[in-house]
Amino acid sequence: MKLAELKDKKILIVGKGIEGSAALKYLKKHLQNSTIDIVDQKDGSNYLDKQKSYDIAIKSPGVKSELITTPYTTATNIFLSNAKGKVIGVTGTKGKSTTSTLIFEMLKKQGLDVYLGGNIGQSPLNFIDNLNDNSWTILEMSSYQLNDLKISPHIAVVLMITSEHLDYHKTQEAYVDAKRNILKFQDPQDFTIINKDYLASDESDIYTAGRIFRVSREREVENGCFIKEDSVWMSRDGKAKKIIDIERIKLLGRHNLENVCAAVCAAILAGVSKTNIAKVLEEFTGLEHRLEFAGAKNGILFYNDSLATIPEATIEALKTFPDTQTLIAGGFDRGLDYSGLAQHVGRGQIKTLILFPPSGARIWEEICKITSEGSRPEKFDVTTMEQAMRIAAAETLPGKICLLSPASASFGTFKDYKDRGEQFKKAVRELSF
Repeated sequence: MKLAELKDKKILIVGKGIEGSAALKYLKKHLQNSTIDIVDQKDGSNYLDKQKSYDIAIKSPGVKSELITTPYTTATNIFLSNAKGKVIGVTGTKGKSTTSTLIFEMLKKQGLDVYLGGNIGQSPLNFIDNLNDNSWTILEMSSYQLNDLKISPHIAVVLMITSEHLDYHKTQEAYVDAKRNILKFQDPQDFTIINKDYLASDESDIYTAGRIFRVSREREVENGCFIKEDSVWMSRDGKAKKIIDIERIKLLGRHNLENVCAAVCAAILAGVSKTNIAKVLEEFTGLEHRLEFAGAKNGILFYNDSLATIPEATIEALKTFPDTQTLIAGGFDRGLDYSGLAQHVGRGQIKTLILFPPSGARIWEEICKITSEGSRPEKFDVTTMEQAMRIAAAETLPGKICLLSPASASFGTFKDYKDRGEQFKKAVRELSF
């Protein structure tokens, strides 16, 4: 929605989080003659009772649309309607933050005027006034932000899509549809980058009018980026060029090659040179709270993977670190399927399993279904990170890994995944033997 359409309107911002607060600041700066109020569920159960007296609402991510009974837009739509320059939007169940950051670093290395925002922690409305016609904005976009999208980015990146946020979207179909909104408003001058290795992602191609590129770590593609002979390749019209050998990439985890390919493809479409792309891949070691080395104590290696909020991410972490002996998992229960994680844990790699409630009980239930009593890891139920760390220190052998990779959201026990990861790192630092 253009600023001109909001002029002289009575506006209600719903949600006082990062996006709501940024929207309030931005609109107050540009719409001096408009009435702008902000409310939040923390104000009380009746916080939406007066919404009918407003002309329009601005709904924050996570606020369910059925709660809003007046016409509404979102901070994301306001940004996309008013921002100068071009936008690269990145979505997917996992890998959004890593891919968005890689693209940002690649464009920055090229010397472009580039900004990073969205679900990664900063509202783009905080920097919208700094943009010019040559600027690039990289937006990490969650399903919450995409659910009400009316404008698509110039380059839309769709990473792997599996089940998540079913507590909000209710069905897998609704969740996937929200993700696909990133494509639905593109035109033939735009670009779409799709992960070919996941069916829900690959089948999203019919929802865009943009020019389609695919990425894969399993097979070659005619237009896009792929892994072949332990190298990253970029292909256009069937003509492939090698970008970098995998052994030179600093980012841990075979699964991250999907994110690397998506970032390489987006960067090339944005005009970044092969040389600058390779430089970033040789330097970038990853995000905080994602396969992050947290320290070594008494010969035990501790890794923080608090960003792993779904089972698939934890499985990939365990594949990345085959020396993991102790796994700390569990957290907020969103009704995810833990049978695949149970199959992986049940193979005998994990000797000590430390579980947070309530999803920890469901993880253990799935493990018990497929293993005999004598073959299961030793289980410990905990409610604090201090408890978890005392057990991990006592049970993990020198030379082995203790991995925090929860396969669950953090809400309840922790403020968010960052708080969970920070508490883990603090507990590691404070360990004494």
